Amino acid sequence: MKVQFTETVLRDANQSLIATRLPFEDFEGILETMNKAGYYSLECWGGATFDSCLRYLNEDPWERLRKIRAKCPDVKLQMLLRGQNLLGYKHYPDDVVRMFVKKSIENGIDIIRIFDALNDVRNIQVAVDETLKNGAIASGAISYTKSPIHNLEAYVKLAKDMEAMGCQTICIKDMAGIMGPQEAYDTVKALKENVKVPIILHTHSTTGLGMLTLQKAVEAGCDVIDTAISCFSGGTSQAPTETMAYALMQEGYTVDLDMQVLKEINDFFKPVKAKFLKEGKLNPVVLSTDTDALNYQVPGGMLSNLVAQLTAQNKMDKFDEVLAETPRVRKDLGYPPLVTPMSQMVGVQAATNVLLGERYKSISKEVKAYIRGEYGKAPGEIDKDLQKKVLGDEKPITCRFADTLEPGFEKAKKEIGSKAHCDEDVLSYIAFPAQAEAFFDKRDEVKKNTFTYSIRKVEE
Repeated sequence: MKVQFTETVLRDANQSLIATRLPFEDFEGILETMNKAGYYSLECWGGATFDSCLRYLNEDPWERLRKIRAKCPDVKLQMLLRGQNLLGYKHYPDDVVRMFVKKSIENGIDIIRIFDALNDVRNIQVAVDETLKNGAIASGAISYTKSPIHNLEAYVKLAKDMEAMGCQTICIKDMAGIMGPQEAYDTVKALKENVKVPIILHTHSTTGLGMLTLQKAVEAGCDVIDTAISCFSGGTSQAPTETMAYALMQEGYTVDLDMQVLKEINDFFKPVKAKFLKEGKLNPVVLSTDTDALNYQVPGGMLSNLVAQLTAQNKMDKFDEVLAETPRVRKDLGYPPLVTPMSQMVGVQAATNVLLGERYKSISKEVKAYIRGEYGKAPGEIDKDLQKKVLGDEKPITCRFADTLEPGFEKAKKEIGSKAHCDEDVLSYIAFPAQAEAFFDKRDEVKKNTFTYSIRKVEE
């Protein structure tokens, strides 16, 4: 049996460890080597990379993707898409979703892994359809979590629904690293028995279970596993690529990875990691094993952002309290899986509850929108008192929220005007208006102050 690998260092590994602060210049020099390593895919875009490029790195995320594509012509490039949320934190109209998917593929993406934070499949339909129309691979992702209302039967139904929708692979997305080895075996086995498409497992090493979980998933027939090059692995990141490859090859599985090339990749990233440690952007807290996560279910990216948020406010002494409050908020909200944007919403609300010393003294606009039904159907029952506090006598939305939205692309194009040089710029503006506009202004300022000259020989 062949086992294939998706390398995550360019997206989720650095998102989980350094809050997606990896600039293009820090990995440009290794891309051509990564192209020939034998990966199934390179996860290099989507998730928080888009936001981080504009907000922190002064990079055009579209240009970053094109540059990666140019240096990696042979390996499949993969992105993570939050369904109707795209890469932002709210639902967008269908025309925007379709244009974003189309442009992502045009700029170099081969695989789009599409999930909905609530596992409401209505919210991935449009993205899946547009991905297929444009000739890319649509990978439906199940947001894995544990709660009194989440079980194996529910996950099998989700997988069947995704396959029927046209998804060509199904990914089990264990964003918090809470899936144990037996759960992985049982879940993968059940999915393999009920759907015909390849099964992928994405997990984290947060709780120390990562490698064991991947191992048992492979035993059950898992086709592709997500891993990170070793120096960017472990802790809140993924299991190490080299270790998993070595172990699986010893057991007789076929692995296409070139171990010498993997060593070159890891050697390249070692000083990159050292730099972030020295600068304090890589907090050793996220590198350790934390079994408490089995209780609070905080995913890697959420954990690194919580650390950054509390550190910035000089409130790291409240870290344990915030973690303890997180599952209580989650229960109040009907047990949503803790994946973006729900992880941020629950995490911020938990932090607010702790820092203000009173639960729900202040409720974020995002949590209010969720309770109104703007993110889809809550998996479980929302706390009645909390719902009453937010809605009063108003009834929550029960239809697909995107059906209530007017088309948005042309309107946004008019709003941003000449600052947008292309449709990709318009999409950046739609996703992150303030950050995109600030980036466009800087870009135009640089262009205005840049002079070009040429030298030519003049014949006498």
